Amino acid sequence: MRILLLNDYATVTAGAERVTQLLRDGLRARGHEVRILASDAQLIAGSSIADVTCFGTTSRWQNFTSAVNPSAARTLREELRTFRPDLVQAQMFLWQLSPAILPVLRGVPSVYYAMTHKSICPSGLKWLPDGSLCQVRAGAVCLQNRCVTPLGFPALMLQRARWRKHRSAFRAIVTVSADLRARLEADDNVVREVIWPGTLITPARPPLADPPTAAFVGRLTSEKGVDVLFRAFALVRQRLPAARLEILGTGPAEAALGRLCGELDLGDAVSMRGHVATADLDSALASAWVLAVPSVWPEPFGLVATEAMMRGTAVVASRLGGLAESVVDQVTGLHVPAGDHRALGEALLRVLADRESAERLGAAGRVRAMAHFSVDGMIDRFEALYAALNHAH
Repeated sequence: MRILLLNDYATVTAGAERVTQLLRDGLRARGHEVRILASDAQLIAGSSIADVTCFGTTSRWQNFTSAVNPSAARTLREELRTFRPDLVQAQMFLWQLSPAILPVLRGVPSVYYAMTHKSICPSGLKWLPDGSLCQVRAGAVCLQNRCVTPLGFPALMLQRARWRKHRSAFRAIVTVSADLRARLEADDNVVREVIWPGTLITPARPPLADPPTAAFVGRLTSEKGVDVLFRAFALVRQRLPAARLEILGTGPAEAALGRLCGELDLGDAVSMRGHVATADLDSALASAWVLAVPSVWPEPFGLVATEAMMRGTAVVASRLGGLAESVVDQVTGLHVPAGDHRALGEALLRVLADRESAERLGAAGRVRAMAHFSVDGMIDRFEALYAALNHAH
């Protein structure tokens, strides 16, 4: 088959882009001809995996182009003419490519692999500025709750209206988790199935050695809960002074987190290592006893958790969103209430103070990851979906 993958961004610096690259490479390995169309915008600088690009921006005009991006529609139309794909799969498209691509897809077998809340939430988070979860349908309430600005509100509502009008261009909507499926269905979207993202089967990490180390990987933004992690780790250090914390990532909250680290007197116990390339993550995290995923928003999936499990690393994660599905409490890791730094601290201490427990949870995580979260398993399910859609067509 000739398959065209669409994604907002083409630098492999976040989960959606990693999944897009793995899907492309896995499909190519099975004999499919696969190309990627993405915008030229970059959240974090890096090399592009796109075969063809359209205009994109991260400037203040992004809200407007995310509602209507004529460049995306033109580029897609030309790619359909020249590449003539048998199937198009949109991964993430509502930050850059916009619903302008949907009328172009009419008549072309197309799938939407939903990895975010963006089609049901203008911010993409389903998380309010006061730190609580959003339980209402998008609309004027988004402005009232200050989730969007008055300047951006009209464009974001136009985006929503165009999505709802043209979403039937997709012959199937697939989500990355049952949690995201439920949220999309509550907004009148028909979801065909859940396909968990895959990750590469890599060698298991080496046996754990001192010092007991926790790690975090991700963008340093408020919804990721790293401030909660710092407060939790301060409690861990009171009872386990040898414990260490590695922070891999960068983002707008970095400076504030650095100040908080000082206020909590964590000193040299915390290492903020900045952005680490995907190819270097396994080696950078080889010494971690546990990966902390303290998100305070409902992560649609949380790829870092399954990547850690594949390495054989225990995971302590918020009992929220897709994380509650991938991490099995008391088996491959521990669940904690989102935003509860005391519960997070206790869970981290349980793992960091007991090497045997850390090894046991990590080994069970690796077994689960190899059985349920491999790239091959993901490709198998997508090939079955493509076959079903082609047969129906």
